[in-house]
Amino acid sequence: MTESPKIAAAAGITADSIETQLLGGERLFTLEDMSAALNISEQHARRMWSAFGFTMDSADDKLFTADDVQALQLVHDVDADRSPELEVAMARTLGQTISRLTDWEAHNMAERIRSTAEHDRDSIDLAAMVKAISRVQTLIWRRHLASALQNALATTDGVNRTLTIGFVDIVGYTSLSRQIDMNELDKLLERFETNAYEVISSRGGRVVKTLGDAVMFEVEDPIKGAEIGIALQQLSDDHDLPPLRVGMALGTVLTRLGDVFGEPVNIASRLTGSARPGTILVDSTLASAAQDDRFFFKSIGPLSVRGYKRLRARTLELNKKSADAG
Repeated sequence: MTESPKIAAAAGITADSIETQLLGGERLFTLEDMSAALNISEQHARRMWSAFGFTMDSADDKLFTADDVQALQLVHDVDADRSPELEVAMARTLGQTISRLTDWEAHNMAERIRSTAEHDRDSIDLAAMVKAISRVQTLIWRRHLASALQNALATTDGVNRTLTIGFVDIVGYTSLSRQIDMNELDKLLERFETNAYEVISSRGGRVVKTLGDAVMFEVEDPIKGAEIGIALQQLSDDHDLPPLRVGMALGTVLTRLGDVFGEPVNIASRLTGSARPGTILVDSTLASAAQDDRFFFKSIGPLSVRGYKRLRARTLELNKKSADAG
């Protein structure tokens, strides 16, 4: 039997105190109460709650606090002109994003609570901890939203945008993950993701998502995309990482709920899978758009990959002549 509940209790943390501090009140309302307050069907309310990532055993269970109902009412009022399908899709995206964030935060908080109990220190002030995390999250969210909203309003094509899409992944990750212990693997992934994020964001790009041993990114300027690809490859030498491979493509994509879809995404993914360790493959469209004396593009034979029998690609490298001249 796990000792975590005992350790948490010893640090002054109980299930009741967690509910009190985080849920903002007692669970008083059922699904029927909530759907009536929002003037939506119980079926849609259930779909929304499930999309957020929460389970519901019975419609008669009291699941919702007054804060829950008020918050959901505000969201529903803001999105009143949206279709129910889009409302559910937005709830699912929000739920998935927040779930991943809170898993990480809960792990760190639990480590602090255990450490407090094991060293017989004073109990942790959970309310102060939650307040600090909430304040930081709001600050970072507002800054990201300010930047994203400015970009969105400056874009005339709506959900269709011309972007450079790229992937970078760790070569031989599956085999490597079987050879090292979990702590080493955790440190490796942290080092990879931290430095990849820095390379991408510092050059005007955006990380779309992480996919296990890979990072997917986007950037508007093709030349910046080439810069990102070169810099990502240098991470192996600069930060003691295994060989990496990068694939990038330029074209029109559909942007939807923070993600991107379309042929450039498929091509970039295929190019990444076809790239040799320590190399960068780009499609011919990106190679033509990223003409710069610092880069050298070398044609290779057509690639036969899933969905494309003759995919034209080029390798991207630093132009040694330009580098020597500089």
